[in-house]
Amino acid sequence: MRANLLVIYTTRREECRRFYASLGMVFQAEQHGRGPSHHAAVLPDGMVFEIYPAATGTTGPLRLGFAVETLPGYAAGRHLLHDPDGRTVELHVER
Repeated sequence: MRANLLVIYTTRREECRRFYASLGMVFQAEQHGRGPSHHAAVLPDGMVFEIYPAATGTTGPLRLGFAVETLPGYAAGRHLLHDPDGRTVELHVER
């Protein structure tokens, strides 16, 4: 089994898109039928990461972890970051 979809809900959609894009995600604007407009990125392993608008509040307490080979501005190792909604994002930079 593997995860194939992760959706976060936020009232700060554009700020969150910029934050996760700064970690290397490439987003496309999407809208399915009459559903809300949102941002979606397909990660290298095929998992889809989406940022949806929340009518109120956010996804809530959630800790996310991502691994990248390299990322400008980050040394190799583990970094704890926080997205615009305050979610902890654990970033593992391999080299």
